[in-house]
Amino acid sequence: MGRGANYNEVKMKKVKGLPYKWELILMLWFAYFLNQGDRQIYAAVLPLIRSDLGLTSTQLGIVVTVFSLVYGCLVPIGGYLGDFLKRKWIVVTSLFIFSIGTLLTGLAGGLVGLIVLRGITTGGGEAFYYPAATSLINQYHEKTRAMAMSIHQTALYVGIIASGFLAAYIGEHIGWRYSFFTFGIGGLLIAFYILFRMKDTPQIKEAEGDSGRIPLKELVQGIFSKKTIWCLCIAFGCQVFVNIGYTTWMSTFYHEKFGLSLSTASFVAMFCHFALALAGVLLGGRLSDRYCITKRSFRMTTEAAGLLLGAPFIFLMGWTDALWFSCICLALFGFFRGVYDSNLYAAAFDVIEPKYRASSVGIMTCFAFLVGSVASSVLGVIGDKYGMSVGISMLGAFFLAGGLVVLAAKRFFFEREYITTTE
Repeated sequence: MGRGANYNEVKMKKVKGLPYKWELILMLWFAYFLNQGDRQIYAAVLPLIRSDLGLTSTQLGIVVTVFSLVYGCLVPIGGYLGDFLKRKWIVVTSLFIFSIGTLLTGLAGGLVGLIVLRGITTGGGEAFYYPAATSLINQYHEKTRAMAMSIHQTALYVGIIASGFLAAYIGEHIGWRYSFFTFGIGGLLIAFYILFRMKDTPQIKEAEGDSGRIPLKELVQGIFSKKTIWCLCIAFGCQVFVNIGYTTWMSTFYHEKFGLSLSTASFVAMFCHFALALAGVLLGGRLSDRYCITKRSFRMTTEAAGLLLGAPFIFLMGWTDALWFSCICLALFGFFRGVYDSNLYAAAFDVIEPKYRASSVGIMTCFAFLVGSVASSVLGVIGDKYGMSVGISMLGAFFLAGGLVVLAAKRFFFEREYITTTE
C-alpha cells in the first residue's frame, strides 16, 4: 500500500460514531438532493410559467435544451479539474453558483431571462458537481463503490420527487417564482454547511507523491482507448435522452391528459417512478458489489438488464388511456432505470485507471447530455403537433438501443479492457 492508502485510513476515523467515509456520503447526498431537485422545479411549474409569460411548449423546451447543452459542454471541464484541484472547493463552488442561478430564475420576465438564468447560470453551476463528488466517493469506497454510489444516487430520486411536489404546491398557492426562491435559499444554506464541515481531501496522486496535473494527451489516451467506454457513453446518452424528456414533460402530460391538479400530477409522475428507482438502484448496487467478485462483468450485465427490461414499460406508460396502468408501467420503468443507474459509473471504473476517473465521469456525462439535450425540444414539438402520448411512448426505443449497445460492449470489449486496482 502506498501513502494514498494510509491517508484514507487516517481520514476514515469516526465522527460522532459515523466513519468519515459515510459522513461524506451524507453531505454529498444533500448536495446532490439540491443539485437534482433544482432541475425538477422548472418542469413542475411549466404550465404556470407558460401561462404567466405567454410561452409555447416549444419555447419552454428550448430552455431545457440550453440547460442541457451548457451542462454537457462544461461537465468534462469539471471532470478534468476534479483530477487535480481540491474537489471540496469544486463541490462548494458548484453549490453556490447553481443555487444563486435558481434563486434569480424567480425574477425572469421572459424567454431570454429563463435561458440566461436557468439555462446558462444554473446549468453551468451544476456541471461541476458530479465528477468531483463521484471521484471523492471512489477514493473512500473502493470495496463498497457501487453501494456508496447507489446511496448517493438515491438523492436524485428523493430530490426530484420532493422538489417536484413542493415546487408545484408553492407555485399553485403562492406563485411559480417563489418555488425558485425557496430552493435557491435552501441550496445556499447547504453550501455554507458543507463549506465548514467537509474535509479538504487531497487527490490520490497527491497522496502518492505526484501532484502534477495529467497531460491532456495521456488523459485522452487513457479514456478513449477503451471501446467499452465508447459503448457506455452511447448507452448513457440514450438514458439521458429518455430522462430529460420524461422529467420535463411527464408532469404536464398527466396534468393535461388525465386532468390532475398540477401538484398531484407532479407528485404522481415523480413518485411512482423514483420510489421504485430507489429500490432498483439499491438492489442493483448490492448485487453488483456481491457478484462482481466472482463474475467481474456482472456490472455490465446489470446495466444491460436495466435498460432492456425498462424499455417496454416506457412505451406502455405513454400509450395507455388508463391512469392506473400508466402509473404501474411508470413504476416498473423506474425500478429498471434504478438497476441501470446503480452501476452507471461503477461499470466504467472497471476499465478506467483511478487517476482518470473524475475526467471519465465528465466526458461520459458530457456526451450523454449533448445527446439528451434535444429531448425536451423534440418532445415539445411532437406534443404541439401529435400529442404528448406519442412523444412519451417513443422514448422506449432509446432504452432498447442503449441496452443492446451495453451487451455488445460486454461481449466484445470488456474482458480484455478490464483493469485490476490495489487501492
